[in-house]
Amino acid sequence: MSTWTQSSRNAGTAMAPRRTPLHDQHVAAGARMVDFAGWEMPQQYRSVKEEQDAVRTAVGIFDVSHMGRFEARGSGAGEFLQRTVTNDLTRVGPGQAQYTLLCRPDGGIVDDLVVYRPELDRWAVVVNASNREKDWAWLRDHAPEGVDLVDRSDELGLLAVQGPGVGRLLAVEDVQLDAVPYFGVTEGTLAGVRMMLSRTGYTGEDGFELFVPAERAAAIWSVLLEAGAVPCGLAARDVCRLEAGLRLYGTDMDERTNPYEAGLGWTVKLDKGDFVGRDALRQARAEGPRRILAGLACAERTIPRHGARVRREGADVGEVTSGTHSFWLGRGIAMASLDPASRTIGTQLAIDSRGGEGRAEVVALPFYRGSVRPAARAQA
Repeated sequence: MSTWTQSSRNAGTAMAPRRTPLHDQHVAAGARMVDFAGWEMPQQYRSVKEEQDAVRTAVGIFDVSHMGRFEARGSGAGEFLQRTVTNDLTRVGPGQAQYTLLCRPDGGIVDDLVVYRPELDRWAVVVNASNREKDWAWLRDHAPEGVDLVDRSDELGLLAVQGPGVGRLLAVEDVQLDAVPYFGVTEGTLAGVRMMLSRTGYTGEDGFELFVPAERAAAIWSVLLEAGAVPCGLAARDVCRLEAGLRLYGTDMDERTNPYEAGLGWTVKLDKGDFVGRDALRQARAEGPRRILAGLACAERTIPRHGARVRREGADVGEVTSGTHSFWLGRGIAMASLDPASRTIGTQLAIDSRGGEGRAEVVALPFYRGSVRPAARAQA
């Protein structure tokens, strides 16, 4: 039978509130702490605009240790994951990673995640914090004989170092960072600490995510701050990811949404062989989406909010899934789930806003292209 182990905390036990290995550092820095998916996390340290400016022009650092980190080991690990996720992992060699989805048999999205392949028969999976227990149970229940699943979420801290200056700031001793491709995975030593690094992130900028032993996370955080990285909270991360057109699970998609409706059909490889949800997704693609995610650029002072109704010539055509004011772009932006007939670029729409209506136009995603090269972006 398959085996699985969990790290020091039981992943199925509710902890209220949970804290990352960097909690004391956030409090000492004066961060505003908020609850996020049962975790006490920094929302911001200074203004959201200042933190976002750091990410867009220099280097920002985020504590994302609340996300789930699992490993699948053994000669059958790759085949197991291939049958569980929607994307094609045969395209992922050692030292590479891939964005993909877990789907239900009916095609609904269980979670979006990144699968890493640091070694031939060792795979790592990073999942959303809000889905950590659900995804662990899903993978455990689908794991066949010969695959070892390990929950390393509490053993490892996870730091996201993001921005165009990241290559100069990260003083990794034994890795040429410029040689690591987008969605590449390697191991290196920083300030005497051995860690896995991946050229991934959630901001639209170049950057690396560092998988650090939990007991050394605070030391590495301090080293990076001393080198010039600006600490950033959840608020700046959310604005950056929306500008980059990146989806947020539970907001832009959930188990009632299929990949085509979320604009993530490119992650579904129906020809790769059997996987969970394949039949339903083949049918969904053939029928076409009932609704589809689109980008909206807002006029004047309209600030779109989650759940706001969207109308076209007075008729209800959808709702905002994610919305905010972008300081960087100087306007309100949103992603909205729309009737497919209303998602043509240039379509003029109205959004409920503070008791009235604000004007919006359908635009192409992403709203902003940062220091990640477009050609490299397509390889993810």
